[in-house]
Amino acid sequence: MSGPTPTPNPNTPSGVSSDTPPHRYTAALADQIEQRWQSHWEAQQTFRVPNPGEPGFDAKRPKFYCLDMFPYPSGAGLHVGHPEGYTATDILCRYKRMCGFNVLHPMGYDAFGLPAEQYAIQTGVHPAITTKKSIETFRRQLKRFGFCYDWSREYATIDPAYYRWTQWIFLQLYNAWVDPRDAKARPIADLVSRLESGELGVRPDETAAASGATTRAWSSLDTDAKRRVIDNHRLAYVGETTVNWCPALGTVLANDEVIDGRSERGGHPVLRKPLRQWMFRITSLAQRLLDDLRPLDWPESTKAQQADWIGRSEGAEIDFPVEMKPAGQIALRVFTTRPDTLFGATYMVVAPEHPIVDRVLAAPGPRTHADKVREYANAARNRSDIERMESKDKTGVDLGVDAINPATGERIPVWVADYVLMGYGTGAIMAVPAHDQRDFEFAQAFNLPIRDVVYNRAILAMRFFTAHAHPDDRVDEQWAGVLADLLGMVATNPEADLVHCLALARSRRLTRSDVGTAVSIGQDLAVADTPGAIGERRGVTSIIWLDALGELRLKNFADLASRFARAEFHKESGGAFDAAGHLVNSANKEVSLDGLGVDEAKQRILDWLERTGRGTRKINYKLRDWTFSRQRYWGEPFPIVFDDKGNHHAVSVDRLPVQLPDLSDYRPVVSDDPSPLLERAGAWAHTTAAGAGVAPVPGLPSLAPNTPVKRETNTMPGSAGSSWYFLRYCDAHNESRFVGEEAERYWMKPPRKGALGGVDFYMGGNEHAVGHLLYARFWHKVLFDLGHVGTPEPFQRLFHQGLITAYSFQRADKTLCPNDEVEEIAEGRFIEKATGAALTPVVAKMSKSLKNVVNPDEIIAQFGADTFRLYEMYMGPLEASKPWNTRDMVGLFRFLQRVWRNMIDEQTGRCLAADAAPDTPTLKLLHRTIAGVRKDIEGISFNTAIAKLIEFNNHLSGVVQGSGAIPRSVAEPLTLLLAPFAPHLAEELWQRLGHTRTLADEPFPVADESLTVDQEIEIAVQVLGKVRGKMIVPAAADPKAVEHLVLNDPKVQDYLGGKPVKKVIVVPGRLVNIVV
Repeated sequence: MSGPTPTPNPNTPSGVSSDTPPHRYTAALADQIEQRWQSHWEAQQTFRVPNPGEPGFDAKRPKFYCLDMFPYPSGAGLHVGHPEGYTATDILCRYKRMCGFNVLHPMGYDAFGLPAEQYAIQTGVHPAITTKKSIETFRRQLKRFGFCYDWSREYATIDPAYYRWTQWIFLQLYNAWVDPRDAKARPIADLVSRLESGELGVRPDETAAASGATTRAWSSLDTDAKRRVIDNHRLAYVGETTVNWCPALGTVLANDEVIDGRSERGGHPVLRKPLRQWMFRITSLAQRLLDDLRPLDWPESTKAQQADWIGRSEGAEIDFPVEMKPAGQIALRVFTTRPDTLFGATYMVVAPEHPIVDRVLAAPGPRTHADKVREYANAARNRSDIERMESKDKTGVDLGVDAINPATGERIPVWVADYVLMGYGTGAIMAVPAHDQRDFEFAQAFNLPIRDVVYNRAILAMRFFTAHAHPDDRVDEQWAGVLADLLGMVATNPEADLVHCLALARSRRLTRSDVGTAVSIGQDLAVADTPGAIGERRGVTSIIWLDALGELRLKNFADLASRFARAEFHKESGGAFDAAGHLVNSANKEVSLDGLGVDEAKQRILDWLERTGRGTRKINYKLRDWTFSRQRYWGEPFPIVFDDKGNHHAVSVDRLPVQLPDLSDYRPVVSDDPSPLLERAGAWAHTTAAGAGVAPVPGLPSLAPNTPVKRETNTMPGSAGSSWYFLRYCDAHNESRFVGEEAERYWMKPPRKGALGGVDFYMGGNEHAVGHLLYARFWHKVLFDLGHVGTPEPFQRLFHQGLITAYSFQRADKTLCPNDEVEEIAEGRFIEKATGAALTPVVAKMSKSLKNVVNPDEIIAQFGADTFRLYEMYMGPLEASKPWNTRDMVGLFRFLQRVWRNMIDEQTGRCLAADAAPDTPTLKLLHRTIAGVRKDIEGISFNTAIAKLIEFNNHLSGVVQGSGAIPRSVAEPLTLLLAPFAPHLAEELWQRLGHTRTLADEPFPVADESLTVDQEIEIAVQVLGKVRGKMIVPAAADPKAVEHLVLNDPKVQDYLGGKPVKKVIVVPGRLVNIVV
């Protein structure tokens, strides 16, 4: 592929200093070079990569699929933080292409969502128009950087041709269920077939299970019951959940979009309301989502975040009987990870949303203060989960009913409190205040019982002391000292026998002469792990334990004994004990946990619970099902309709896409009652089964064609289009499939054996760890189970670029002053223009409100895109946060000027490359640079790669100044090394070196290993530890040869002065030390 016509000289007298050489690399010349090569790449489709089966596809090349998290095209366009990740992947992709890979590097736009709708409301311009204009701005800015995207694969999630397949994937989940036998998704038709065959029956809760005495036959159910059974298994289902409803914005908000009860966008009040919405049963794949994190090449911190979000915990579900009048006894079920502490449960707490609250209010008993309960529950229900968990004040109300602790048989009160959440576990807890700090604080606040059931070794020793101390050891002058001595020995040797330890502790005046006696009393005591006598060592530990006992505020021995007798040691100590230990006070007629460690006690109590029917082993997850509905306009329509009974029906895939209607009035009506905006599209929403194209459901009768139906008027969330976009890039214009099978198998093939996915390198911010990255994994696993994709994971390697921050200015009260209101009155001194008050420069996130956003267009105009790219990569490690400083751009611009000057005569424009061979130092440094740059690119260490290029170019400046020319065998590999980082300048130099083809397809230089290692090295020579000189020795010489060379050197012999050599120490590659 031939290159464009050489760039003309733009350094004309206008705007350029008269003493500027006419062919110097300036911003004006950089602009012309960059614009020209960008036009060339676009015209020649240089970076278009064919799919398997298409003309030009080379099956012999390995593949490399590199992906950026695609941007949301806001009206403000890019700021300088956006291109950081894009530049990094561009470097990697150009390098991989030059290394012989088929590189897929696409770009598109995540364009549905609330921000576009709000911007349209503010401007009065339809979101379809504003979003397309924003996309045009983003595309222009991205192209100006010269990124090597395959623009033939570009799309936006708002394109009907794209969201047709988003709707299709939704229907795949709607028509699928998860088979509990292997936790894999299968078609609903498979479930119906197994029900019809009798292999599965229907349980009373209308879910499927193996046929047995407690199940009903499918054939015995009527149509409505069959429909409910099917709907109870769909991966996409309609469920009721409590949401954050913002009346002003007219939509549901995620928890992280609500701050202190107000919307993050606009600061509007937010209500907590129960709402029926579309949900995904992501929890049904929770364990697989957790297990498959391990083989992924992701940052460990991100894997830990996602694992914590999934939140697997093992424990038990336990039923506590509750007397409800007039309904009789019901079971209040709790989930706990500490069933071993069951004997310590002294009260129960339910979430304000728990059904028992409304049942109590419907028929309050004599102890129930109904008005207080109702007022408290209503207020708590209107607070988000995050607000409730962050609140430090413990609040609650007694429900006025009692539960029975199944282990102790005691009646314990049931409270309602906002620190218990309905979304985790069962929405009810057994409170064990002695061993959970939140329960402890609640019990203290409301004077509820606190009973010890777990002690560690030290507390067990204290309890042992109260039971076995000699009467002489209980007096005020003695007991604390003896006990402190006992605790010191127990802490030293946890395996020591308490009887022996107590006997030894009574001899508090033990001296060196008594060591033998001590060892004979307690053979297992570790008495020799510190210098000196055992008494000396025990004295130190005794002081420590005396201090600890002082903090317990014990009055006397009787006070200590009383605390254990009442099982209130932890209560009197002022806090819960939640660490491991041994069980105490935990026995009934059927089971005893006393003396067991926590793990053993858990298993014993679980065995007892299951044997007696009081509870079962249970694995629980913090992960909640994914809420998928939004009440806004600007989103993908659901391919769903409802009949007049409220039953939902899927639209046939051949009727997709269900297009978003053109709604002229998309402003939300401020209302406490959620109402989707698409309700206004009456003609679109109301149709018939035939008009909508309702699909049949296996096992159920079809709707008559003329049956009136209403379309779903909620829209999908912004996460819909981004949960599968990486697949569409593989085959962006396929009209018959969401992605062609051959293309998907090729581009998403795991890079090696044992890998699970997918995209070879995925770049994006770590703020998506538990949102997009989790949702995309869920969708992909379902598609994998259903046979639509070939890998179980979407992204094999993940990398998070660091945040690029900006300087802001802080007032004395720590608030930030907008940058356009700041004046620099002297070097490094800043004041606020309006007040004259001094300001302190600080680093903060770029924000439009702070006016510290830097527009990349301005930087490129001033320095060029190549300089911009180099600067962002040279700022520091890619994964680190770094402050932007435009002043630092100059250094990288000068580097490119020196590269240009070393190859192009600034006066004549003549290429300085000559066929002369390079000198040995230059050749060696070249190959070291090649090896280093290769290693750094592979390791995503671009700042150090650029540093190596700068170092080599500085060396070349001396070569060119000395000879007036640069060896061609050096200039060409340097240009190729520079190509991934500054591609425009590299293309220009490559052409001026006489090449007619683009260097994008040229092989990346490979180092000659023999030239990267020195044949000779310099070592230091020491005599009696003092450096006396340096010597050149062969790099490969063994220590004996080096010793021989050094001892026979005349200068060394002069230093030795004839003294006999006692020893020669050789440190390979560094020094030789001679001892005389």
